[in-house]
Amino acid sequence: MDFDFIKELGYKAFDSRLKRISDRMSHDVRKFYKEFGIDVEPNWYLVFMLLQKRGEISITDIAEPLGYSHPSVVVIVKKMTEKGYLLITKDSIDKRKQMISLSPKAIEMLPQLEKIWDSCEKAILKLLSEDLSIFSYLDTIDQELKDNPFHNRFKQEYLKSL
Repeated sequence: MDFDFIKELGYKAFDSRLKRISDRMSHDVRKFYKEFGIDVEPNWYLVFMLLQKRGEISITDIAEPLGYSHPSVVVIVKKMTEKGYLLITKDSIDKRKQMISLSPKAIEMLPQLEKIWDSCEKAILKLLSEDLSIFSYLDTIDQELKDNPFHNRFKQEYLKSL
């Protein structure tokens, strides 16, 4: 019999449960990429897609719509650039600002990557039995945490207990 402590804790381990699911999926996507000889990390697809849609944009223009921190985007962009998927240029107006765009190598790979992402999306849809209601819950949680960060929420609960 398998003992699943995180599952047993229920809502008390909500963040751990979400992270575990995310980690499993990322691990399997990484395994898929390796199996097919694709030198890409799972967390890069959002950057690929955003740059494909928006063209040349700054680090901030990547971080904000993804809700990522500036430093984490810098790390992703650095790794993607080292692998030859991104080009970095200085902004023509503000020379301190770096502009990021897809490289010819990335553009050439996009059709293959899009096929992979489409297959991944179909697998997720099947995993969810085509029931997308989980996303309305996630939207609510996301908005609630934007309106009142979790730090404030649990601090209030902690202070009540003193």
